Parts: sequence; structure tokens; C-alpha cells
Amino acid sequence: MALTVAAETTDRTRRWWCHHGPMPTAELGGWTWPEVAPGDGRILAVPLGSLEQHGPHLPLDTDTRIAVALATGLAAHRGDVVVAPALPYGASGEHAGFPGTLSLGTEALTSVLVELGRSADAFAATVLVNGHGGNAEAIRAAVTVLTAEGRTVVAWSPSIPGGDAHAGRTETSLLLAIDPTVVRLDRAEPGERAPLGQIMSQLTTKGVAGVSPNGVLGDPTGASAEEGAVLLDRLVEQLVAATAALLP
Repeated sequence: MALTVAAETTDRTRRWWCHHGPMPTAELGGWTWPEVAPGDGRILAVPLGSLEQHGPHLPLDTDTRIAVALATGLAAHRGDVVVAPALPYGASGEHAGFPGTLSLGTEALTSVLVELGRSADAFAATVLVNGHGGNAEAIRAAVTVLTAEGRTVVAWSPSIPGGDAHAGRTETSLLLAIDPTVVRLDRAEPGERAPLGQIMSQLTTKGVAGVSPNGVLGDPTGASAEEGAVLLDRLVEQLVAATAALLP
């Protein structure tokens, strides 16, 4: 069954985020165990983030905040979705050169996701909503294991054509829409602006610090809450559509 997001619903979501923060939704952390009814067809959305540097102007938990916002948006459009507390650590070894970055690594993250998926049998399906690109390998491995065990687990990561790679205008705009109080615009400055494909080998061997001393891959100049709200709406629509296609 296809799920269509009406234009007025999208506008409502945008207005809510700009003025109030996340829309009210089902949050698993606030439930009691009798409220979790196995067999009622509910879908568990698990936001996956990271704790890693995002330049001198964005908080370390930027990816986690974005993943939570997207999972919350999914639940706002689907009444059968409940949002789990976010996993705030990921595989962030490429950011190890910056103080404050905490990383589980790919192998440990894979194990964590497998065990989380196995423990979620009270739900009809699990959607891993990923906010950090470095988590991708662990997510693929965990989904493979869980699917082979007969569990319904899917994963989704945001994609913005033309967006910069890390802590640039894209993520800065998203954070301005989600919570402008955590963005230090007075500290925002461009970093390495070469396309990701051109610097990927250097990132692999030198890490982000070896390519961009301030940790930014892109240019946050011109970021705005208005642009962020549009991007957030677009990503939520994509997540809603993907979930409908994968879990009709």
C-alpha cells in the first residue's frame, strides 16, 4: 500500500519544526511494559547517530539530533511507528583526531545493532534511521544477520543531492531548523570544499583532521533555518515513502 504525504501535511510539519521542535509522537522510552503489546503491528524506529566533531560551530551529537528528527517525522506521518531512544555512538574512527569524538567502531556497532534487533521481537518490524555515514558498513552487516534470522529489519540513510559532506551548509541548515540554540554561527567557517570523491582516499589514510584542520568538509556559509526546514521535510517524505515501500 503506497503512502502519500499531502502537501498540507508537509507544510504543517515544516511550520511545527520551525516554531515548536519535534511533533508529538510515540516515544518508547516513556512507555511502560504493558503498553508494548506484541502482535499489534507496531514498527520500531531506531535513530542511529554518532558523537563526533562537526566543526567549530555544530555540536558533537549533530548526527544523532538529525536521526531523531527524521524518526520523529516518520512517526508523525505513520500512526503505527514508535520511536526508540537514539543510539548516540557510532563508527567515527575517521574523526579520531578531534577531542570529544567517541566511537564504538564498526565491529562493536554491528554487534550492538544485532542484539538490539534480536531484542525487538515485540514489534512487527524495525527501521534503522541512520544519521551518520560511517555507520553504513555496520548497519549492512547487522541487517544481513537479522534478516537471515527471520526478522523484519530495514535501514534508511538520508541523501541530499548536491549537499556538502560534513558540517557544511547542509547539516548546519538542518540543525538551525531542528534547534538553532545549539548552532554557533559566529564560529562557522569553510573547511575543505573539494568533492568527496576527490578526497576519499586521503580521508581513509589521514582521517578528517589530515584533510580539514577545522573538521568541516564543505562551507556552512549561507545556512538558514528556512533551508533546513525544506530539507528536513524532503528527507522525512523520502523516509515515509521508503518505509511504505519496504514495509507496506
